[in-house]
Amino acid sequence: MTQPTLLRRVPDSPPTLPSVELECLPLLASALTAAERGWPVIPLHPGSKRPAGHAERACPGTGRCADGHRTPEERATTDPALIHAAWAHRPYNVGIATGPAGLLVIDLDPVKAEEPEGAPDGATSLQALCERAGQVLPDTYRVRTARGEHLYFTAPTGARLKCSANRLGPHIDTRAWGGYVVAPGSTTPDGIYEVAHDVPVAPLPAWLATLLTEPHRPAPVPVRVHDGTRAARTALERECAVIAAATEGGPDGRNNTLHKSACKVGRFVAWGDIPRHVVEQAIQGAGESTGLPPAECRTTIRSALDWVITHATPRAAA
Repeated sequence: MTQPTLLRRVPDSPPTLPSVELECLPLLASALTAAERGWPVIPLHPGSKRPAGHAERACPGTGRCADGHRTPEERATTDPALIHAAWAHRPYNVGIATGPAGLLVIDLDPVKAEEPEGAPDGATSLQALCERAGQVLPDTYRVRTARGEHLYFTAPTGARLKCSANRLGPHIDTRAWGGYVVAPGSTTPDGIYEVAHDVPVAPLPAWLATLLTEPHRPAPVPVRVHDGTRAARTALERECAVIAAATEGGPDGRNNTLHKSACKVGRFVAWGDIPRHVVEQAIQGAGESTGLPPAECRTTIRSALDWVITHATPRAAA
């Protein structure tokens, strides 16, 4: 009698995830780790440092922006459900909104290729700053960036420190309110961000907080120009308002706004519709009202006006 053939059941293979979802997992873990620390996160474009989502000029005014455009800082979250939803199907890099996180991050950058030999990088500049102040930085959480290093500190209670560029020294930027940093686990064309020193985040030393505290500035007074054609006066008043309202992008963003606005008014100077010193004085005041250093404002304004005056299109062709 023929014995029946016994069929053996092959165990089910473990389910496989699509490659994109596998790529998302480490970044999702990074976002959740930051959120667990109380650090709100935002998605950045894959392989990039740019925030995902629409810019203010393209805001649809719907959904989360129904009551007005929400900046990346305002959209940052620690909600695990929102984080899972954002990183479920796309390998977004992770950004940490430093202001809402209560952080002040010192960003040390390398020397640029076009700089002279021997120019100090961010780490060297910070060491020199400490030596001049007779201070030593406390041990704190550090992240090795694609090109340098991030030093994390908790911001002082009750203070609202803003981002800065080169304020502490060459190639030393800081990220606080109005900015964000790229979190460990993220990757850009320059390299990967990874934890270099995993210790508790130290409080920002008081002497550094003092250096980073901006002096009180009175609210900007609306510009009233009495010298120039009506079109020139209107353009200058409008651009001064644009500059004074610039809050996003940190110092670099405010400086870019200052440069663009100066260029827009510069053509009226080139055409002889308004004196240059009137434009410089008005835009200088608007720039300083945003917290930009006076010297930086003067340099940016003069550079913009010099270029526009040299290259302005004749009025008839404009």
